[in-house]
Amino acid sequence: MPLIDHLRELRKRIVLVALGLLVGAVAGWLLYDPLLQALQQPLVVAEELRGNEMTLNFAGPMAALDLKIKSALFLAVFLTCPWWLYQLWAFITPGLTKKEKRYAYGFVGAAIPLFLGGALMAWFVFPHAIAILSGFLPDDATGFTNAQDYLSLVMRLLIAFGLAFLSPVVLTGLNLAGLLPASSMIKGWRWAILVAFTFAAVMTPTPDPWTMILVALPICLLYFVALGLAWLHDRRQEKKLARL
Repeated sequence: MPLIDHLRELRKRIVLVALGLLVGAVAGWLLYDPLLQALQQPLVVAEELRGNEMTLNFAGPMAALDLKIKSALFLAVFLTCPWWLYQLWAFITPGLTKKEKRYAYGFVGAAIPLFLGGALMAWFVFPHAIAILSGFLPDDATGFTNAQDYLSLVMRLLIAFGLAFLSPVVLTGLNLAGLLPASSMIKGWRWAILVAFTFAAVMTPTPDPWTMILVALPICLLYFVALGLAWLHDRRQEKKLARL
């Protein structure tokens, strides 16, 4: 496909993703109150453990509205993940055969639980991080947490972990498109592990190494799953060429 066609295809997919997120944001707007209660739960747990008062702080008259808009868009990312994941896959693999496209739907179906599973893992890590970080508060001090900074931290963690767990789907798609052979993935496995642990170290806000290891190991495992799928695909392609 020529470069100009790739750019047109990219523009088309971006517009479709944006429209989907807009629809999802409407639902996210309606679900704002239960989301805010869920987001405050780690602070409630930390308050019970430490005895310090922990509360969200809205700095300025526009802060509450701004937070609601960001929360709606944040929820839209998860509510519409089947839609934008399909658009991502359709852009990565536009030239597949009909048979390979049937496999593509299976990979998209796998991408949805992977993305949500990564976000869920981050959600379980986050209260642990809040409990550790709140331990640095002096006794009898009140922890005023800026609501927008707090939401930004949650958004960064959940979306980043969700995208990290999509790595096997993206790598497999690149392999099916002929852009990433399994041999290259085998040569780069050390770099993949380094990237996984670096990502875990940056994205986990706690100083303990065990949380970092807990986060990095599933990402490494997913890389090797993608490597295995790519290897099987390349073997099948080699056998087809040998029969010709």
